[in-house]
Amino acid sequence: MPTARWWLPRSTTPAARAAARTASANCGRHRVPEVNSREVPKWMEADDIAAVVAGFGTAAALAVGAGCDGVEINAGQHSLVRQFLSGLTNQRGDEWGHDRLLFARQVISAVRATAGTGIVGLRLSCDELAPWAGITPQMAVDIAAALGEDLDYLVVTRGSIFSAEKTRPDFHEPTGFNIDVCRGVRGALPTTPVFLQGSVVDWGQAEWALGDGVCDAVEMTRAQIADPDLVSKLSADAAHTIRPCIRCNQTCQVRDARSPVVTCVGEPTSGRETEDPDWYAHTARARNVLVVGGGIAGLEAARVAAVRGHRVRLVERTHQLGGIAALAGPGAPLVQWLIGECTAAGVAVEVGTERVAPRPDDVVIQCTGGRPGTRSYEVAPGAVVLDVVDVHRGTPLPDGPIALFDPIGGPIAVALAETLGSRAILITQDQIAGNELSRTGDLAPANVRLQQQGAQIERRSLLRAVRAGEVELEDRFSGERRTVHCAALVDCGFRLPTDPIPAATTQAGDCVAPRTIHEAVLEARRAALSV
Repeated sequence: MPTARWWLPRSTTPAARAAARTASANCGRHRVPEVNSREVPKWMEADDIAAVVAGFGTAAALAVGAGCDGVEINAGQHSLVRQFLSGLTNQRGDEWGHDRLLFARQVISAVRATAGTGIVGLRLSCDELAPWAGITPQMAVDIAAALGEDLDYLVVTRGSIFSAEKTRPDFHEPTGFNIDVCRGVRGALPTTPVFLQGSVVDWGQAEWALGDGVCDAVEMTRAQIADPDLVSKLSADAAHTIRPCIRCNQTCQVRDARSPVVTCVGEPTSGRETEDPDWYAHTARARNVLVVGGGIAGLEAARVAAVRGHRVRLVERTHQLGGIAALAGPGAPLVQWLIGECTAAGVAVEVGTERVAPRPDDVVIQCTGGRPGTRSYEVAPGAVVLDVVDVHRGTPLPDGPIALFDPIGGPIAVALAETLGSRAILITQDQIAGNELSRTGDLAPANVRLQQQGAQIERRSLLRAVRAGEVELEDRFSGERRTVHCAALVDCGFRLPTDPIPAATTQAGDCVAPRTIHEAVLEARRAALSV
């Protein structure tokens, strides 16, 4: 296809030719391709902008008219208002580019006019994490000062088109990551309340931020999904009973193509408050309950059964409670909370008990977890093959490169590869490591971390054989085979349920089918309620 060009007649003056070149350059800069689709958008013209500004006003009027106390204008990570404020996306050569705050001012003015006495807040991205052209914390202070006088409050957020995964990160990012920029913005707004946002899931950190002058209020969204009674527990001086948010992002993601119910792995009733039964309804007949297995499912079944009024005994064959969740991933705080709640509820716990002898009147709930799955590859004599759970429990790895077989594409193998760093050889059948991490928003960050740690990734690979000092891989598309040197292989593959206990009345968790914490907790509650 021919390329479109500006043709200038020879008779034009140098000034006219320069103006035409400027106009051409400006036209090219007006349109910034969308990051994911690479689609080039239409440049908003004056009537487009006027219609959008009027739409903000109409929306505010509808919200206040419907009974809302006010509205919050979004100039955060995913918003048109931020696009006008930012040099990443606003490269216009007209008045909307010369004054990047103009669109935000008009939107705030339109909303203020139609909201009446309603509250008007602004959610502002104060660090786009793109310092080459985006909003920086230093710029955010000036932007907030310029817009803040027309607002009732301002929420400090971060992120942009180049850092979507940073807007609501998981446990790999520190909590309260917006504290410093929030403190700076609050200093520029002496009379406008400033809200802190950004992985504040610990009530202690929130209390400190308020007391230290970081902010005037704190957003704690995920924390209150994990424990909807957080505020009432704090008011009742029962902070130690607050269920922790482990920031796993597994079931609380809003922007998800599957459009799931927003809930929590540790509190699956969040989002289903009108559907779920009262798990803690006191029993009319107290019984002796034996819970076999002290993982997440066992601890939750014991906790709920005890709270309901049953006499509960929990038996765990190892010397550590919590199962895999206590060894790998972010679940350790939830395990510790469950242990504390079981102790408070009077659960009798026995660890290091291999043989379980149910009493005649015991109701037995089996929560014995999973076991290693069937190996689909050949293991030659002399080959060193270890199960990932055994590695986390302390089985030592030999010196040298360690191959990690990851047919799942989940977090377990990726996390171990990060720990091993340049010693790790991650074997995946997918085009990218940790394919299933896209569900939690950690796909791109995980691959960045793997690269930074120097891990080797064998993509599009099927494991066919493990021999002394090497593994044999097959390209899943071409069928070509190759060998990779390693000292041992760690199997991070699929697991199977443990065998049923004949005396068990019901089962919960991975002994039904190995899945996630969410299913373990939910099934444990159902088992406890059935007693």
